[in-house]
Amino acid sequence: MLDLLRNNKVVAGILAIFRIYLGYQFIHAGYEKITSGGFDASGFLQGAIASSTGDHPAVQGWWATFLEHVALPNADLFSFMVQWGEVLVGIALILGLFTSFATLMGMVMNFAFLFSGTVSTNGQMILLAIFVIVAGANAGKFGLDRYAMPYIKNQINNRRNNKHKKETAIA
Repeated sequence: MLDLLRNNKVVAGILAIFRIYLGYQFIHAGYEKITSGGFDASGFLQGAIASSTGDHPAVQGWWATFLEHVALPNADLFSFMVQWGEVLVGIALILGLFTSFATLMGMVMNFAFLFSGTVSTNGQMILLAIFVIVAGANAGKFGLDRYAMPYIKNQINNRRNNKHKKETAIA
């Protein structure tokens, strides 16, 4: 199964559809927040904190503590990170550029929303993202990763070889 996910061209096409769908969802959500001009995460954060009490809290106490003491005092920063994070993750996934990293960052955002008591489509997006992450390079085969990743690997190898040559010449 793992070999199929990581090496099959048909699966790469299916993963591209998953990736583009996820990218669209992120870019759409982020773009709406940016263009509305008034996105402020503090109300969402306060609602999540309030949902951490009672007999059956929707938000775990440890997460509510993080939201109350870290996120809420820095609501402007978190608002900025959510808006632009969603847009950048969306762009990267649609283009298939740095696919694994973008998918991981998207999963972090989806888990943060789930931890905050919002179900929506986050669970579905995490499930699709798991396939993209597990597939590795195959998920970006029909995207810019096909060109960017070999280039980056080549640059890293050249630097290692040059460093090794300098060390050998000194010794």
